Amino acid sequence: MTSILTETATDPAKEALPYQDPTLSTAERVRDLLGRMTTAEKIGQMLQLDARDDLRDHILRRHVGSILHTSPERILEANRLTAQTRLRIPLLVGEDCIHGHSFWPGATIYPTQLGMAASWDAELIERVARASAEEVAVTGVHWTFSPVLCIARDLRWGRISETFGEDPFLIGELASAMVRGYQGSGLDDPTAILATAKHFAGYSETQGGRDASEADISRRKLRSWFLPPFERVAREGCRTFMLGYQSTDGIPITVNDWLLSEVLRGEWGYTGTLITDWDNVGRMVWEQKVQPDYAHAAAAAVRAGNDMVMTTPGFFEGALEAVERGMLAEDAFDAAVSRILTLKFDLGLFEDPRLPSPALDEVVGSAAHAELNLEIARRSIVLLENDGTLPLEATAPLRVAVVGPLADDAQTQLGDWAGGSGQAGWLDGQPREMITTVLDGLNAIDGWSVRHARGADILTLAEDSRGATFPDGQPRPPVVEPTPADPRQIAEAVAVAEESDVVVAVVGDRIELVGEGRSTATLELIGGQNALLDAVIATGTPVVVVLLASKPLVLPPSVARAAAVLWAANPGMLGGQAIAEIIAGRVEPSGRLPISFARHVGQQPTYYNQLRGQHGDRYADLTQAPAWAFGQGLSYTTVEYADLSLARASLGMEDEIAAEVTLRNTGDRSVRETVQAYVSDLVTSVSWADRELKAYRQVDLAPGESARVTLRLPVADCTIVDADGIRRVEPGAFELQVGRSSRDEDLLRARFEVSGSSTRGRQERLMRTGAASTGGELEGGAASSTEV
Repeated sequence: MTSILTETATDPAKEALPYQDPTLSTAERVRDLLGRMTTAEKIGQMLQLDARDDLRDHILRRHVGSILHTSPERILEANRLTAQTRLRIPLLVGEDCIHGHSFWPGATIYPTQLGMAASWDAELIERVARASAEEVAVTGVHWTFSPVLCIARDLRWGRISETFGEDPFLIGELASAMVRGYQGSGLDDPTAILATAKHFAGYSETQGGRDASEADISRRKLRSWFLPPFERVAREGCRTFMLGYQSTDGIPITVNDWLLSEVLRGEWGYTGTLITDWDNVGRMVWEQKVQPDYAHAAAAAVRAGNDMVMTTPGFFEGALEAVERGMLAEDAFDAAVSRILTLKFDLGLFEDPRLPSPALDEVVGSAAHAELNLEIARRSIVLLENDGTLPLEATAPLRVAVVGPLADDAQTQLGDWAGGSGQAGWLDGQPREMITTVLDGLNAIDGWSVRHARGADILTLAEDSRGATFPDGQPRPPVVEPTPADPRQIAEAVAVAEESDVVVAVVGDRIELVGEGRSTATLELIGGQNALLDAVIATGTPVVVVLLASKPLVLPPSVARAAAVLWAANPGMLGGQAIAEIIAGRVEPSGRLPISFARHVGQQPTYYNQLRGQHGDRYADLTQAPAWAFGQGLSYTTVEYADLSLARASLGMEDEIAAEVTLRNTGDRSVRETVQAYVSDLVTSVSWADRELKAYRQVDLAPGESARVTLRLPVADCTIVDADGIRRVEPGAFELQVGRSSRDEDLLRARFEVSGSSTRGRQERLMRTGAASTGGELEGGAASSTEV
């Protein structure tokens, strides 16, 4: 590798120009370089194209500014070609490194973003992002298209697993942590990579769960819930934003002037770089059909403030034509190109293009990162039900039946954006020896006798009758056909179950049911999985259901008779070990739901903070209550909450809510409890949610230990968005609600009054970056232990 890197270095003999002088400021260098560029070179800088295509054409004819989907060989070839260009502007290399270096063989693949969110641990997630950045940077990639700040709404949507769940506050906390981890101490750090906040904004508000459908969403609704996480990361320095595929009020986000110019660039003062999602500009022509040709589409995208155009090769010719036809001035590209060049100078790419490092093999998939991966996997698993069967005795001889189609499915365990998920044609999956499945994990428990029966299959695939590709040439997903229950497979699983002391049934979904363009019409387990669960539960042997699923799914009624239910999302490479350790009681379950589980697909949407005011509180034929609600999760002990009290019950707009609550571990095992603080504005000028998460804190308690936990939360955070779209605190009666989940029965309540007038408006920050990472100050734990 070293000899290749030397061979591809830029020729130092050429006369240095001002923009090549590292002693000048970034602004000075950008200004000098921009003044030397032709119109075609400027347009090219705005293009990010697929490195799997013709690199020579991309770089030498189109003057491309960025590439994605690369390998070390392609990066080196691109660098050689760049050295042949007139100005030798280095390339930005981007990749979908979503929960690890997604498409790098042997990279560390962590739980999906939704799985990580179940940890409710911003500091841990920041460490995961930092480790991911180290692996990404050493391979010659500078830019990750992560984190996702979309709010999970309709669980049928195929991209639920990429979100941090359903709550805007939690999303803001965890996304900010991920941005800090990716970007490190600054872009001059060679291990720092560019973070991308996506998909701006409202992409997840789908019609019928369908991907990228029209987002029927008002500006007030955007300001209320969808925009605050983005504003938070914008003000905390996330260097790039990616725009969603969808349209809102008939206007594609790519050309939504209100959202991009008035809000993002104007109100928030965002100076970072905007990138479209895959072929957004082209889609306005061939899919959304709001532009007649590429010249009009390119002109509209440039006028709207887009900087980098992802994978729309026709943008180059379209923009040149737009200039020739007088639709764009020759300097129309200057602002966008300046922002792109700023990234390149700030990353130091003109001095060091950050090619693949000779130390690559020492960093990618390192033992330290595997240890971190196991830690986040353990923290991501949520115990939803337990009749006392768990934990199993790890030291006792047990006969364990392991059934289900996902018990030993290594690649499915990794989830979307993980090598075997289909987006990268050069990688079929991650190395099997790096992955511990549930079967592997249970086999590693000493003293247990483990027998395995698959019991059911999930699906087969058929070609789409409309053809293998979409109009833009991208592959069209095959059609999923559920596999019928096989009586022979079920009989084998039943026989193993009847001869065992306990059954671990691993069920869920597969990658063919997950991702872009792969939303589902149902939330039920498909294939023979329901029949399998019914049969093994009917044997009377205790059944532990492990739901290894990208998103909340609906389990069959028979699961009400199961001994325990665990949700593991897609837990990454070491998820099987983490699950086995929790089942065996070697690790305490501490995950809490970042998202609610529906009982039936017809309940959509099921998120906890819906607007109040409907007639009744149930369907005629079904409750509206979720199966499991946001914030829920069990431990192997119980924690009692008592004595919630406020220091003051009458507060002004500038004051702080100060409260205390007592926690007591009433069991004989240690616990990490996630204390959740919600605020309810009891009477509002416009319809609002009954409660919203405003802070949380994780407290460790030894068996029998008590702690008096102090909570401090600014009154200024108790906001709504009024009818004029202004975020403000309205004076009146409020309630602080503290407990173990968002469910009514899990919350203690204390009322307080707020007086005065709010001055918070459009220009003010919606998320206070000076607050602690839990949204306020919450003190407590072992050091403050007192008996209740």
